[in-house]
Amino acid sequence: MLPAWLDVIAGPVLEATQAPAVGELKGEVLREWGSSEVWRLSYGLRCVIVKRGSDAQTSEGAAYRRFVVPLQLPAPRLIHSVETDDSVLLVLADVGRVNLEQEPSASGFLAAAELLAEVRSKPVDASSEFTSKQLAELVRRSPADPELAERLLTVGAAALDQLHEATDARVVHGDYVPKNLVSDGTRWTIVDWPLTYLAPHLSDLYTLVRDAVAIGHQAEPIVARYIDAAGADPSLVQRQLSIGGIAFILRALTWVVEEGVRTVPSSSEWINPLLAELDDVARGLG
Repeated sequence: MLPAWLDVIAGPVLEATQAPAVGELKGEVLREWGSSEVWRLSYGLRCVIVKRGSDAQTSEGAAYRRFVVPLQLPAPRLIHSVETDDSVLLVLADVGRVNLEQEPSASGFLAAAELLAEVRSKPVDASSEFTSKQLAELVRRSPADPELAERLLTVGAAALDQLHEATDARVVHGDYVPKNLVSDGTRWTIVDWPLTYLAPHLSDLYTLVRDAVAIGHQAEPIVARYIDAAGADPSLVQRQLSIGGIAFILRALTWVVEEGVRTVPSSSEWINPLLAELDDVARGLG
């Protein structure tokens, strides 16, 4: 069984795999959510990844045009893309069969920290897309209680303004978690770019460390590896991590309440733990 929407991108898939016909392709479902469907299609030893994204996932084609291609970011090569009224269809190079979630080694997390430093090294001639105004909008849309909301709108906003004065906005992947870090056994590649935007914070490092700690790794070596690879100021990185944590959690909360409860019903169970985490990070700002 192959995806029903394959006909739209069949030509580029057949060219990339050199399959004589669609019926000769072998299909493997890698992900099937309400807003994201991902397949590996192969013919002999040749294979590609095909994706269909809807809702928040429709922006991946734009992310490739804005950031991935011009900045030569470590992402799968885009072979073809088609945008429809309600979705985006992508044909991508297959960059490996193992991700960091499947094999969560300490060396893998350190490699991911170095990869992030590479992404953050790319200067971008554009303004931040996570300012105090965006912070306030996310707080308004989130289920944060009045006390937490007030702390975010005062202490959090002030810290974010200071961060903009201290450093430039750079690319933020937006979902820098182990399942989106793929290896072919030689090199690591970042997949799934629809949530990409520009900001001075380090939410990507925050989520990487967050997941590493959850499975028993230590945070300090990962942060230290990023600092060393990026040649960054440790005190600035700590500020970027705090604001990055707030950005990640607020964006996750608004996604859950506005889309996730519909496309991934089980995500409603994430709300209370995310609110508790947000409160901890916000209190750490002072």
